[in-house]
Amino acid sequence: MPASVAWEHGTRAAGLTHGHRLNHDQGPRMAAFEQDVEITTDPARIDVEMVHRFLSESSYWARGRSRETVERSLRHSLCFGVFSNGQQVGFARVVSDRAVFAYLMDVFVLPAWRGRGLSKLLLGAILEHPDLQTLTLFLLRTSDAHSLYAQFGFHPVERPDDLMARKT
Repeated sequence: MPASVAWEHGTRAAGLTHGHRLNHDQGPRMAAFEQDVEITTDPARIDVEMVHRFLSESSYWARGRSRETVERSLRHSLCFGVFSNGQQVGFARVVSDRAVFAYLMDVFVLPAWRGRGLSKLLLGAILEHPDLQTLTLFLLRTSDAHSLYAQFGFHPVERPDDLMARKT
């Protein structure tokens, strides 16, 4: 398993430097840095246009998703942006009660930035986020990245017949 990332202000772990800012209305804004790569949960930094463009035009799971839907989903999620030299190059979001349950979704790194370990840095940062430390169930859905997620402890659900879904 990849080295963990600590989200504590001023610490170093796995070659990353971390910091946070507190906004009393929105909760903590976290950031992890490695050389020219930064991962942040600051919603003001998320490039909504880039996220919408990738999801609606390039992803297999959200093709055609409207800008309005993307904006609403971002407002109600814990969003993680991956930046290199100030440019957003990756994204993920977590929908959670921040106590016992979370669902990871819309995870991507732009094609030109793949193969550099950014998805592993992103997943490490997500799993070490302080608001997600008491979870008892963390779900995700993937059609093509099983081996990536397995490195972080994700596995097929043990009893899939216990899960139900309602698609509209």
